Amino acid sequence: MRSALLALLCVSVAPAMADTWPELALKSEHPVDGMRGGNLSGLALCQGEVWAVSDRDDDQIYRLDTRNTQWQAEAVAIDVPPAPESGLPWGVRMMGKVVSSMRGGHLDFEGITCDDAGNRYVVSEGHAAVLLVPPIGAPSWLKIDPSLVRQARASGMLLHFNALFEGIVVNPQGNQIWLAAERERRGLLTIRKKQSVWDCENGCVLMSEGGPEQPPPQLKAKPQQKDFSDLALFEGKLFTLERMAYRVCRRTLDTGEVERCWSFANDALTPERLYKSPYGNAEALIIDAQGAWIGVDNGNHVRADGEKRPIVWRFDAPQGGWSAKS
Repeated sequence: MRSALLALLCVSVAPAMADTWPELALKSEHPVDGMRGGNLSGLALCQGEVWAVSDRDDDQIYRLDTRNTQWQAEAVAIDVPPAPESGLPWGVRMMGKVVSSMRGGHLDFEGITCDDAGNRYVVSEGHAAVLLVPPIGAPSWLKIDPSLVRQARASGMLLHFNALFEGIVVNPQGNQIWLAAERERRGLLTIRKKQSVWDCENGCVLMSEGGPEQPPPQLKAKPQQKDFSDLALFEGKLFTLERMAYRVCRRTLDTGEVERCWSFANDALTPERLYKSPYGNAEALIIDAQGAWIGVDNGNHVRADGEKRPIVWRFDAPQGGWSAKS
């Protein structure tokens, strides 16, 4: 009898199954004009301004004018020095070079974040490296301990081309960074600044997991590999954008353990918003007290309603806020 009661208690406090996560409500939708590459792959809110990156542009990042329904991207040129050696194997690096020669964007910028001092940090998937873009002065690559890539690969991450670092977030003090490995396997890692070098201290890997996941039924797609496409930090919690599942999840900073998730599939996958693609397109995330900004990298796909531009959605915060338990 006692064991049955304990089992019942465990079920009652366990997280809900994925198909029962509450839905976020879409408040507004904003097409983005002026991105040369057109592929919006990361967003950040920096001192009241929204910044973006494209995985097709190596020489510029974007400041977004958000005053109107249609947002306008203003290119900000950056002089990027040669990328450092990160420890990625030769085959992965060569595949990146071949593909980038055809599509553009050999650095493959996939995420942007900023600290309270106004420094912006941009993650390069192509080189598994992080570029520091200060408010004043020249950009430079962070000096990251090579054990970051070694530990990630030992945990089954960063093994495949185009499945490397996909998201980044820095703490307000600018001395700790979290990175998201995209898929096959997906995972969360962290590095801390020690003088001029960012190292793993007690270990870089917070979590690593693989396996298939069924996309929302609106996509009419087969199960796909679990993935992460961006990260956000809010009120001492890590938030992951999970592209294939069309959800945002709140996780612990120290272990990456999931605490709560919210789906955004209902409003994101209405008939007029569908692309002719079996994959998710949400690539960028900002979390604030009022809600979530979610950016869509549509690549070369056109929506059912004819929209060709990148899109940013504004979702209202869940009832009770992002820290709510229900």
